[in-house]
Amino acid sequence: MMSQLVAIPSISSASPDWDHSNEAVVRLLAEWLEPLGFRNEILPVPGMPGKVNLVATLGTGSGGLVLSGHTDTVPYDDKRWQSDPFTLTEKDNRLYGLGTCDMKGFFALAIEAAREAAQQPLKQPLIILATADEESSMNGARALAEAGYPKARYAVIGEPTTLKPIRMHKGIMMERLVFEGQSGHSSDPSLGRNALEGMNEAMNELLALRAQWQEKHRNPHFAVQYPTLNLGCIHGGDNPNRICARCELHFDLRPLPGMDMAELRQTILTRLQPLASRRELSLEFQPLFDGVPPFETSAEAELVKVCEKLTGQQADAVAFATEAPWLQQLGLETLVMGPGSIDQAHQPDEYLDLSQIDPTITLFKQLIRHFCL
Repeated sequence: MMSQLVAIPSISSASPDWDHSNEAVVRLLAEWLEPLGFRNEILPVPGMPGKVNLVATLGTGSGGLVLSGHTDTVPYDDKRWQSDPFTLTEKDNRLYGLGTCDMKGFFALAIEAAREAAQQPLKQPLIILATADEESSMNGARALAEAGYPKARYAVIGEPTTLKPIRMHKGIMMERLVFEGQSGHSSDPSLGRNALEGMNEAMNELLALRAQWQEKHRNPHFAVQYPTLNLGCIHGGDNPNRICARCELHFDLRPLPGMDMAELRQTILTRLQPLASRRELSLEFQPLFDGVPPFETSAEAELVKVCEKLTGQQADAVAFATEAPWLQQLGLETLVMGPGSIDQAHQPDEYLDLSQIDPTITLFKQLIRHFCL
């Protein structure tokens, strides 16, 4: 199964030159799940031709367990790969291939674990959820949350955590700020309104906000315990002897659980609008994409306690973002836990260690028994 999944390109990217449909992957998963008794629903993602989600359900009931993953991969540089990214290659006790770790390998192992459940009546349903476009827009999971579907009680997202339970992660905000003023000859500042000087002041305001947030918000579960704000790139002006008429800044903000993205954006806007008005600059402030909210499940949640007991590891936090916030919006008690290491994700020669395969199947079987049988 893993070999066939890796062989199908399903890259998602903001660049049309890279972007693929994920429908072939979803239909292959459905083809494998149907003989096991799963009811397959292939749901198009609104406004995104060729992008689909799969909700495959075994059994009935109002509770149950969701095993969730995304079907897309990131782009790749084949010149940096030592093997074909679309051919599953076994070497040095590892399985190499694009998506082996992040995260097509998860589906093969989840389906293998589900075979046991397919042989007996379930008290609560088992749902295999396969989403689109996690690596670019998160629109697959967002569409499910907006539709209020599927319904269940617990969800495990099989992102690569080396089977360690993860109950929280930071959010991701990527923002665009533009100042527009008036160009003019640099010999007389009164002839123009300098957008670059306005942006310099705005960056100082952003760094002051960062310092305030970092002083106010701390979470010792994270390796970087505070929210981060990174000034990523800036473009402005065209010549040393012209007053800069336009300047654009892109920055990212990683909020901790408990920090609201809409409130953060409003705080930034409230801080920058007076500056723009005083300098007679027009201001444009908008997200580069909708962002991923921070995620947290209580340490006392049943799913957390069960996964800690089964793995013998305390639930932790990670810096990378997942689809967990949208599954939470569906009312699911959610946790992130899957095979492979995030260190291999998004890398040339991505691989899944063979030592992860049997423990993953065993762990997923235990979860299915606990929550569905």
